[in-house]
Amino acid sequence: MQPYALNDEQREIQALVRRLARDKVAARAAAIDRSAEYPQDMFDLLREVGLFTIPFPQEYGGTGSMLSAAVAVEELGRVCYNTAYLLIVQWVPFGAILAAGSDEQKRRLLGPLAAGELRGAFSTTEPQSGSDVAGIRTRAKRCDGGYRISGSKIWCTNSHIADFVLVAAKTGDDEGARAINLFIVERGSKGFTVGRHEDKMGARGVPSCPLFLDEVFVPETNRIGEDGRGFKNVMEAFNKSRPLIGARGVGLAQGAIDHSIEFVKNRVTWGRKVSENQGIRWMLADMAMQTEAARQLVYHSAAVVDSGASGIELAPIAAMAKCFASDTAMRVATDAVQLFGAAGISADTPINRYFRDAKVLQIIEGTNQIQRNIIGDGLLGRAAR
Repeated sequence: MQPYALNDEQREIQALVRRLARDKVAARAAAIDRSAEYPQDMFDLLREVGLFTIPFPQEYGGTGSMLSAAVAVEELGRVCYNTAYLLIVQWVPFGAILAAGSDEQKRRLLGPLAAGELRGAFSTTEPQSGSDVAGIRTRAKRCDGGYRISGSKIWCTNSHIADFVLVAAKTGDDEGARAINLFIVERGSKGFTVGRHEDKMGARGVPSCPLFLDEVFVPETNRIGEDGRGFKNVMEAFNKSRPLIGARGVGLAQGAIDHSIEFVKNRVTWGRKVSENQGIRWMLADMAMQTEAARQLVYHSAAVVDSGASGIELAPIAAMAKCFASDTAMRVATDAVQLFGAAGISADTPINRYFRDAKVLQIIEGTNQIQRNIIGDGLLGRAAR
């Protein structure tokens, strides 16, 4: 694999988003977390600047580069996890439809998603199955002109405001993952209900909700891809986007370091700045080393995606990026809280927020235990498990 380097366009994106984050986003971060209310003003800002299609082809106004997207996510996540999250939840349905949608679905939905005129959500998780996709119980039964979907989902992020939700449901009698299809369920469909917001520990500004489907009619034209194949194609597309989860971890870790440096340089105890203590400097050095290692792994994995890799060539490195970067975010945020001392456990200081958001990252988009399974499969082969 050829070594990567940020090109001029990517450095321009990095500088643009860094300025945007510092000047427009940072001041809102604490209030978004505290209120747990959807930050419409931040959505409008990202739409105005045109960030919603960065990873996607130029025909949709994007760069066609996952590395460019990772750079943008890192810079926003450095000051506000929730604003960075707004990019991800817009990219997920876009990427799914781009990967496996029909020409009609692409014409109907991708342009408005790119312009921020439509919002979508993606839903696979169910109470009994979690990361076990094959354990999905939501059913889509064939009927005249389409399907009737019944079942329930949990933790569907962005569903409270989405114009449509991509819902995974089983069809036919096959109990395996091959029987799963993905359906475009439009807001307001009869029998489709979005439940109350979960009161989350972190990632509070972009609500997650349960979904309830009671014989919801979905026309045939709203199934993603061929029967029994579209879901697999979408999962491969999500595998390619996994470095973006790692980028959120890098952003969180770097933001925690930024706040820690400012705190120890300005706090005085026993007549000297806290930053003058060797033990403090070593802690910061370790935090910086871990974060830089995570950054390089995330950027490398994004460059692997941009090279056209897929399948077994991509899966382990993408899993490494997500797992290592989110674990690093948790370690760095934990050390940052320690550096803040008693102030670190107060909701009045920002580092509290970084700690809570970092914990969320170790769980979402496939827990880090699942990522380790993927890495192990790449090393030993799935049959060795």
